[in-house]
Amino acid sequence: MKKRMISVLLAVVMVAGMVVGCGGGADNSTEADNTESTGNAEDFDWKAHEGTTLNVMFNEHNYSKAVISKIDEFEELTGIKVEYSSTPEENYFDKLNTSLSSRSGNPDVFMTGAYQVWEYAPAGYIEPLDSYISDASKTSPDYNFDDFYDGVIGALRWDMVPGHAVGEGSQWAVPMGWELNNLAYNKRIFEENNIEVPTTTDELLETSKSLMQFNGANSYGIALRGTRNWATIHPGYMSLFSTWGGKDFEVVDGKLVCQLDSEESIAMTDYWVQLIKESSSSQWSTYTWYQAGADLGAGQAAMLFDATCNGYFQNVEGGSAESGNIAWSTIPLPEGKTEDDMAANIWIWSMAMNADSQNKDAAWYFLQYFTGPEYMLYAGTEGNSPDTPRKSVGESEEYKAVVGQADGYLESIEVLLPNATIQFTPQPYFFECTTEWAATLQDLVTSDKYSSTEEAMKQLSDKLTDIVSDLEVE
Repeated sequence: MKKRMISVLLAVVMVAGMVVGCGGGADNSTEADNTESTGNAEDFDWKAHEGTTLNVMFNEHNYSKAVISKIDEFEELTGIKVEYSSTPEENYFDKLNTSLSSRSGNPDVFMTGAYQVWEYAPAGYIEPLDSYISDASKTSPDYNFDDFYDGVIGALRWDMVPGHAVGEGSQWAVPMGWELNNLAYNKRIFEENNIEVPTTTDELLETSKSLMQFNGANSYGIALRGTRNWATIHPGYMSLFSTWGGKDFEVVDGKLVCQLDSEESIAMTDYWVQLIKESSSSQWSTYTWYQAGADLGAGQAAMLFDATCNGYFQNVEGGSAESGNIAWSTIPLPEGKTEDDMAANIWIWSMAMNADSQNKDAAWYFLQYFTGPEYMLYAGTEGNSPDTPRKSVGESEEYKAVVGQADGYLESIEVLLPNATIQFTPQPYFFECTTEWAATLQDLVTSDKYSSTEEAMKQLSDKLTDIVSDLEVE
């Protein structure tokens, strides 16, 4: 039913999306840059919506905790009352999807990721922000939209044409923080076992295997996500998959065709299955962001291949038993690949406005306050939100002094940043496709359903091509 609904909506929005832009490249010019500014700056007033009540929905995360810690200051500045909920990620998007599909206008503001835009925008759930950004009477002169990193803000812009890359079209959300995916490791464990940090995928496998039961039966080499949903595919797996040369889809004769049966896709998945079976947790199939990061912090896992900040949160003083012992490296390279081939996938926690909100101008005040430079400096230095989306914060001495204390953190990001982007092909069935992908990965690890990785990936490729078969790419 959901797939049919999206198909109908796409038919309506395709024409509009084509008018906005049909380019395939990630041009980082913003829609706001191409829109003539409106309104008068002298009319901007933080008290303009005093007395309004906003409902905000958060995923439970350090980024949202930082926002929540400053809500009272926002309320005092604006006179806007904020009511909010915070839900663990396992249940958050189900709860959010139910609220948005009700078309009730509640919540006014919600926390989201870039991939969700590919479903929410065609469905009409999410408000384009361009007119708010360009209106000087609605946007503080201190907001400085151009201060966002191009690749981060651009990843939240899309023209709603399936198969078209992010970077063109409307601005659908503004970033709270972004995450690369790299290798975090416990330097204490490595030193005690006289082990070097792996730089290739072969070394990663051997190192991980050598660290199985390094501190008893429940200790193991590398923590990885493994639940049967999309969140298992997008972090370490997708980064290494893209570095290996794999692609999810390509446009062929105006249609999206899945490429998961390619030689590169099969080889990488076969490697990942081996890495899980031989050196990860016996409970891998139940592991989310939380379990994987917690095992690194508890000293139960020697390494973590996941979002940059997942290990960072464990490393801050008091964050875990192993705080201060965690360090970062870059993505291990497959044979024949060089540093230029590193292709980190990124995730962007963002805030967006409900298209059905009855308090849109007040909602924009909330969005701009909690993505503005002053708040972002607080979040990056005091709010335990290390991956700032703003250049002015990332280049500040205050930020570097705090985040730079994490061994190799900023250095690994600097190496990965040139090729860091969303590695997936934007299309509205993203979650259905990646959940099928994760299910196949689980079956390869935990069952005898397939005779080989090649058989599994060929069947998966056919299934995903069929799922997106009603999408046309102009």
